[in-house]
Amino acid sequence: MAQIFISAGHGGFENGIKDSGVKVDGITEAQEMIRIRDLIVPELRSRGFKVLSVPDDLSLQQSIQWINDRNRPGDVAIELHAGAFQNIEARGATAYYIAKNTVRKSDAELILLALLRRVPQLPSRGALPDTSAGMGSLAFCRQVEPASLLMEVAYLTNDRDRNLLTSRRRDFAIGLADGLATWSRRINDNAPTPNEPNFPTVNITINGGRYDEKGIVVNNNSYLPIDLADRLGVDLSNNDEIRRVRYGNIVYVKTVDLRDFNISIGWDAPSRTVQLKTQSALGICPGLIDQIMGHGNTSQVNLMMFLKNNNEAALKAFPDLPKIYREEGVIEGVNYDIAFCQMCVETEFLKFGGIVKASQNNFASLGAVSGNPEGATFASARVGVRAHIQRLKGYASKEPLVQELVDPRFRFISRGSAVLVGQLSGRWSTDLKYGEKIMAMVRRLYESAKLL
Repeated sequence: MAQIFISAGHGGFENGIKDSGVKVDGITEAQEMIRIRDLIVPELRSRGFKVLSVPDDLSLQQSIQWINDRNRPGDVAIELHAGAFQNIEARGATAYYIAKNTVRKSDAELILLALLRRVPQLPSRGALPDTSAGMGSLAFCRQVEPASLLMEVAYLTNDRDRNLLTSRRRDFAIGLADGLATWSRRINDNAPTPNEPNFPTVNITINGGRYDEKGIVVNNNSYLPIDLADRLGVDLSNNDEIRRVRYGNIVYVKTVDLRDFNISIGWDAPSRTVQLKTQSALGICPGLIDQIMGHGNTSQVNLMMFLKNNNEAALKAFPDLPKIYREEGVIEGVNYDIAFCQMCVETEFLKFGGIVKASQNNFASLGAVSGNPEGATFASARVGVRAHIQRLKGYASKEPLVQELVDPRFRFISRGSAVLVGQLSGRWSTDLKYGEKIMAMVRRLYESAKLL
């Protein structure tokens, strides 16, 4: 019998420290997800499903390994989380699936719809690829062997979502159980018979040229021979986060994981071909994608569409911001793609909602010399962008500024201390994953502009 794995996000130990997740008004994410999970499990068992509850004291990697050790054909897995954001107006449910997988997207939409049928007061944030998550990928979606999804059921930082979650736990649980039951049946109804090949093959092209070997498809995800990664200059030898399978005495790696090494991934359905493109073929200088000083690769229209697609109202409030970022970045020699994406991370695509207000024209959470808790305020959007660009240049270069200084804390910067985006972590933000989040946003921008 096929199994359903259910993991309550957080609650285990990460690096020896108990991870309770988000905590708001005495409510922890781990506690709430365990309560929801513990309602789903008996509900599904009463319907005749075999359900395995992932132990709560495991770390994320231990949870993934626990599932993989027990995996059988036809199994599905889900991890439950709650959302959180500095903008307390952010709310709703999101189902994340592994990027570039249309089947898993359909599964995510199914789970989300089932939840919203039971809790119609909960807004939908949609079924989203894991590339749109803060880190640009989700281990639960990528490293779990059975078909898997990650669900953010509500935002604990929003009063309405939090009240819904705590007062209607059973409705949340029944909705998720409905979706999981349908998903499990769908997976097993479509499972191949023993006489059919387990892993269908796919063709491969690199920069438009046909590659001699073929890839395989496992759980609707394409995998490529590890030798191809070597040919692309990607060293995966010591990377234990990359999902591997061995088939026909050949080791294969999950195609979508190559995206994190700046390889563009496309799919041509009629010819069943995975299309790979390297940075050089895309016009992006290899090795320079995360260097703060340099040129951007996008057009003004690319930036405008990226902003509009993520926040329809953004360009109404700041119609010239894409143009300003390009102009100010070019003048100081700062990669405007990186600066623009940092702005998107800091303001959630100009939605603001945190301590910094839109009226401050402060697009990168720049502090004030006076210690004002609201941070710096600038006279116009252009001056605010100029200050942002100057701060980046201060960290990434020892060259003098071209324009008059407007960044209030520029003189306190240790010049040249953060040449790469990753070196902003712990400097610009206390978040040690800050640089990774910016680079994940850069990849999203390049994908939307067909550059990656």
